[in-house]
Amino acid sequence: MRIKKGDTVVVVTGKDKGKKGKILTAIPKQNRVIVEGVNMLTKHKKPAGQMQPGGIIHQEGPIDVSNVMLYCNKDKAGVKVGYKVLNDGDKVRICKKCGEVLD
Repeated sequence: MRIKKGDTVVVVTGKDKGKKGKILTAIPKQNRVIVEGVNMLTKHKKPAGQMQPGGIIHQEGPIDVSNVMLYCNKDKAGVKVGYKVLNDGDKVRICKKCGEVLD
């Protein structure tokens, strides 16, 4: 996956199209990510003892990684990701539009 935890992404398809958020969790085995404030699910939770009350809980659900694009601050848009090896041997992610280093 070209996207990792902590990246800012833009949703490009689905009911939350156009929303921008930070990745909370990446699930590479399922090719999914959980983005802050996107794909909100409603769960009805039963009380588990006196210390944990029940109720209706709203939380983010996973979406497919193909439905998000990495956000470039310079371009102010979702961009494709490329890789470049620097002179010191480090491999970094770059923006395909402007060439800026994203890491």
